[in-house]
Amino acid sequence: MAIHAEGLVAIVLFYLLILFVGIWAAWKNKNSGVTESGDRSESIMVGGRDIGLFVGGFTMTATWVGGGYINGTAEYVYLPDYGLAWAQAPFGYALSLVVGGLFFAKPMRSRGYVTMLDPFQQLYGERMGGLLFIPALMGEIFWSAAILSALGATLSVIVDININMSVVISAMIAIFYTLVGGLYSVAYTDVVQLFCIFLGLWISVPFALSNPAVSDITVSAKEEIYQSPWLGDIKPEDHWLWADNFFLLMLGGIPWQVYFQRVLSASSATYAQVLSFLAAFGCLVMAVPSVLIGAIGASTDWNKTSYGPLPPKDKDESDMILPIVLQHLCPSYISFFGLGAVSAAVMSSADSSILSASSMFARNIYQLAFRQSASDREIVWVMRLTIFVFGALATAMALLTGSVYGLWYLSSDLVYVIIFPQLLSVLFVKGTNTYGSVAGYIFGLLLRIGGGEPYLKLPPFIYYPGWVTAEKIHHLTGEVEYFVQQRFPFKSMSMVASFLANVCFSYLAKYLFESGMLSHKYDFLDAVVSKHSKENMDKTTLVTNQDNIILSEMAPVRQTLGASIAGTFTNTEVLSDDGASSPESFHSEN
Repeated sequence: MAIHAEGLVAIVLFYLLILFVGIWAAWKNKNSGVTESGDRSESIMVGGRDIGLFVGGFTMTATWVGGGYINGTAEYVYLPDYGLAWAQAPFGYALSLVVGGLFFAKPMRSRGYVTMLDPFQQLYGERMGGLLFIPALMGEIFWSAAILSALGATLSVIVDININMSVVISAMIAIFYTLVGGLYSVAYTDVVQLFCIFLGLWISVPFALSNPAVSDITVSAKEEIYQSPWLGDIKPEDHWLWADNFFLLMLGGIPWQVYFQRVLSASSATYAQVLSFLAAFGCLVMAVPSVLIGAIGASTDWNKTSYGPLPPKDKDESDMILPIVLQHLCPSYISFFGLGAVSAAVMSSADSSILSASSMFARNIYQLAFRQSASDREIVWVMRLTIFVFGALATAMALLTGSVYGLWYLSSDLVYVIIFPQLLSVLFVKGTNTYGSVAGYIFGLLLRIGGGEPYLKLPPFIYYPGWVTAEKIHHLTGEVEYFVQQRFPFKSMSMVASFLANVCFSYLAKYLFESGMLSHKYDFLDAVVSKHSKENMDKTTLVTNQDNIILSEMAPVRQTLGASIAGTFTNTEVLSDDGASSPESFHSEN
């Protein structure tokens, strides 16, 4: 396959621009957010909490508007059996940001947390925080791997360069500027990347629409021309399945570290809410060109194009409809603008996910669970090492694992089913404890895994009401694949069951221990009886009674971010305007 010199030059120039912006952002903000004692780890994680509306709005929008977002939206609009009715990501993620801004951004930001896992470890302990880290890490890593894989396939379609090489180079650039500048580099490059996505796709749309092979998309929206109308419809038997997927996007899009990293980096709690609303609007705007490109693909007579007589859906290439439209319906110099847009979208999400995963590991696993006395310099180096390790892991999965999308679908489901109900409990339900948290975790995990996952060929062991045996035809080989489709909204049911299990088992454990029905010696998690043990003093009492207890008296080591658990969760500057410094004190005020 010949390498297109113009496309290669366009990619090189774009990547150099991104690299320059990332390094410039790191240099410009090298001392921003660093405390008087020289602490830098928190600055890398949340950017000194001084991200303004302009940069914050762009970076939060770019977090969701990634390669999967723009490619996936175009794909579902194009697919004959789905159409716009099933392209749920734009509205689902937009509503996710609205709900997050209304209910979650303010309590998380006002309490001065550094990562999404902080409130869990504060209330449920380090071990439970470690358990919750597993689905959160899986979601971030598999998401990065999935979009890097999509980038390689996209570049190979338009530029005819080696997929592996394009993935490795893209990942190396994202890892490098994330290593150098942390959240500052990620945020500033997001501004450039989002601009490139918007410009690249909108430049391409008019040329694709005016191609002679494309019929009027307003006609093909409701009438069958080359395939079924691209508006699509929802069959009566699929209503619950559609609703389940929509709630997965709307509520399951909240408990991600990539989202809360932006929330916690905002200069105030109010700004954090406004950023969420701005990003919701941005997600809808950025989806418009993807919807149009999907509609164009559904309205094209592919026999009249350089693509060939068979449409992409008959070659099992529906997931590549966006780059295919750019390549075969636009002039070459225009398609390279679109190529820059796609690669920008991928990098804007990959760098965020890698930084989020390393932040959670360095703080919630290494610092709080194993090395509470670790110096700030040590935490910074752990972050840098894990940025490289997690980036390399995502890259390797993108290159070597054929089922990377299936892994991401399953892990994102686990984030919805396990972490979201835990987040609800820790922020808004008074009295939940570690026993309930463990029970909710187990209930959610078993009910979700029990439903199976067709993408991973994971058979179900729980057959929910309304299940059917569906078939998938591989057009190139003619092979027919049969799988069990669960039409019951079992993902949302699993989430609700996980939440109820957390609340019920928490109160049950509290009643059994406090009434004396169970001996205090069986409270092995120190979650009920030992409420005033040293561990819980660190997590709650020291925070809620900070006027009466001097932290330096309780912590013999030098007071840094790693000095004690209590110190890591307390941000006096932030808490001065909001008395709720812990989940329990927040509940008591209500």
